[in-house]
Amino acid sequence: MSARTEGTVLVLNSGSSSIKFQLVHPETGESVAHGLVERIGEPEGRVVFHHTTGTEEHVGPIENHRAGLRIVLDWVEGLGRPLREAGIIAVGHRLVHGGEVFHEPTLVDDDVVRTVEELSVLAPLHNPANVIGMEVAREELPDIPHVGVFDTAFFHALPAEAATYAIDRDVARAHGIRRYGFHGTSHQYVSERAARFLGRELSELNQIVLHLGNGASASAIAGGRPVDTSMGLTPLEGLVMGTRCGDIDPGVLLHLNRSAGMDVDTIDGLLNRRSGLKGLSGVNDFRALLRLVAEGSEDAKLAYDVYVHRLRKYLGAYLVELGGVDVVVFTGGVGENNVDVRRDALAGLERLGIVVDDARNVAPERGERRISADTSQVEVLVIPTNEELAIARAAAALV
Repeated sequence: MSARTEGTVLVLNSGSSSIKFQLVHPETGESVAHGLVERIGEPEGRVVFHHTTGTEEHVGPIENHRAGLRIVLDWVEGLGRPLREAGIIAVGHRLVHGGEVFHEPTLVDDDVVRTVEELSVLAPLHNPANVIGMEVAREELPDIPHVGVFDTAFFHALPAEAATYAIDRDVARAHGIRRYGFHGTSHQYVSERAARFLGRELSELNQIVLHLGNGASASAIAGGRPVDTSMGLTPLEGLVMGTRCGDIDPGVLLHLNRSAGMDVDTIDGLLNRRSGLKGLSGVNDFRALLRLVAEGSEDAKLAYDVYVHRLRKYLGAYLVELGGVDVVVFTGGVGENNVDVRRDALAGLERLGIVVDDARNVAPERGERRISADTSQVEVLVIPTNEELAIARAAAALV
């Protein structure tokens, strides 16, 4: 193995007020260091840095993304050697929306940064922060190749009937309106890991993957190729999420504009930041939601029921669309850790060949595991996602 392939990849996920990072060996999957910069631009920011010998924490003002990333890079250097000698072969950037332009890992240059910024019209909550992350990282690490890995890439080749919205075709073409899908890096990684776990060829499996976190999405995957997914033009469509409403009658937006006098920005904030579990119950953390349910909150119970109801609707739709399913996979923070959601989402589906084993479902294991009963015709798995590793491997393969 060459020294180049033995190196590490620094994976950056730049959000509007935070930066997640991980230094990972793409070959082995070993994480050398990882952490989070949060509350950037607020009076008191915070950086948590976990590495092989301990944990570091910084609390204090973090003026901007550049200052936060500089703290991260200083700590990475502190692991032993200057960055230029530390074996970093690439920086992998998680980029949310590639539109119809980007559908594979891409070397970042000025034109790529400019185009991602132009695509902010399709992802105003995500792409601007992604642009800042690329700009700052390229300034701080100018001699290392930077690679953009796009959330939308895996779903780029959705069948036309799944990707197309039934609106005026000229309007759709002029404004890039189609189903793009998101969390693609996770859906691809998890579906491949599921096939490996089962010892079967990816090409022979029909899978439904449920990525359930603060953001949530479902996908139908046939033979390793996606045939449908719940998120659409933006990450707002589909399942109920922490603060996002998911599917909603578009007439609601018109009604709020005409009857409540809400403008576009107000409606945008309502649907993206004050809806979903938070809008229904007041909290968006699933653990907090379940505590409220246990305390007898009717609002929290309704929020939970709406969440599961929407999840089951997508399960049913994808079962029909695939013509039968071999594997149902749960991933993401909620999917990996919440036994109630997994149990209730699949309850009563025995006639469809899906039987969850209660003991396996509640077992404390945290790795890749089977939770279906031995009598189940459909495998039900929990596969922890690892988008950082997927991005690292994509970046390393390109450079």
